[in-house]
Amino acid sequence: MLPPPTPARTPRTWDVIVVGAGPAGATAARVAAAAGCSTLLLERAAIPRYKTCGGGLIGASLAALPPGLPLKVYDVAGQFTFALDGRQERTLTSRRPTIAMVYRSELDAALTEAAAAAGATVRDSTALTTLEQQDGTVTVKTNHGEVLSARAVVGADGSASRVARHVGVQCAQVDLALEVEVPVDERTADRWRGRLLMEWGPLPGSFAWVFPKGDVCTAGVVAARGNPVALRAYKDAFLTRHGLAAARPLHDTGHLTRCRRSDSPLARGRVLVAGDAAALVDHWSREGISYALRSGDLAGRAAARIAADPAAADTAADHYAREVDDILGTEMRASGTLMNLFTRNPGLVHTAVTRLPPAWSRLDSYIAGHTSVAGIMTTPLARGATALAALLPQGSARTPAREPVPS
Repeated sequence: MLPPPTPARTPRTWDVIVVGAGPAGATAARVAAAAGCSTLLLERAAIPRYKTCGGGLIGASLAALPPGLPLKVYDVAGQFTFALDGRQERTLTSRRPTIAMVYRSELDAALTEAAAAAGATVRDSTALTTLEQQDGTVTVKTNHGEVLSARAVVGADGSASRVARHVGVQCAQVDLALEVEVPVDERTADRWRGRLLMEWGPLPGSFAWVFPKGDVCTAGVVAARGNPVALRAYKDAFLTRHGLAAARPLHDTGHLTRCRRSDSPLARGRVLVAGDAAALVDHWSREGISYALRSGDLAGRAAARIAADPAAADTAADHYAREVDDILGTEMRASGTLMNLFTRNPGLVHTAVTRLPPAWSRLDSYIAGHTSVAGIMTTPLARGATALAALLPQGSARTPAREPVPS
């Protein structure tokens, strides 16, 4: 539960309003409030809220969390089982066990509490309905009929973001993820403890996963949107194959993940977007928490600069866009190259990861946060694999890289 709000005078115009209390929004609100801005964090759901998400924190995510954040970790993966559509399973051991298994509801609540502790005012069960910019002020209306004003707004309201539509975010890739959280007996929990599974699936660019969390396993599948019947069939087969189909799920949900076009805007006037609202997600792994935390930090700093010097709003927004592109855009371009390779020939990627120690070592380093996807894709091994994939016949039932699609 959130701490009771500290009594304070509600400003006539907020310095910063943040929409969405996920990792990006809660981080932006915390950073802006810590910079001395009057900050309002709006969340349409009641906190804590359930969120469809694997809940695995890689090294880059862990490094981006505020120091001392109280967060329960249910398991840490030291072993990684890789499979190719149910075949060729191989388990590899990490030199530096890193992926921390958490529940997104608990992560988001902890980050929101950190924002409140920094001085942000939090209002949950409050949804944005409209947003307008005029005369150096952003006006936000909510589902409660409130009309709020701010010097800067950060949109972090997820992949179906209203703020993203205002900014004009465009996507190059849209995928559908289906996920369950399944209670497991002690024997099954022991079998998965300390080990996660990644399986490359039968649909274009698809994979499935099992993440252990003590007496619960989070499992799911993801692929390009457009064939939900086939994806549901794959999910059912995958869960059955791994003994996770018998128990009634605690949650059984789905959501879209979106990856931005490289030229997609990140700001419009005094309005910035971050995290899923900006479509900042890894093309290959669809990992978005590390992108959300890092972009939220940058957005909070940029919003604080806009609030402090309204005349420099355009400069601050441009600087934010350049920072995101330099750091996260570079990562996304590299992950797009990897996704093209994977979509064209997943068997080649599977063989490289499971049979070539240098490839696994690089992936292991990325998971631990010691290198980046860009660092992986610039190695001679990755360049050679990309060149080889272009010469090999495309894998059956696979399609080339997807064309840009509207958000």
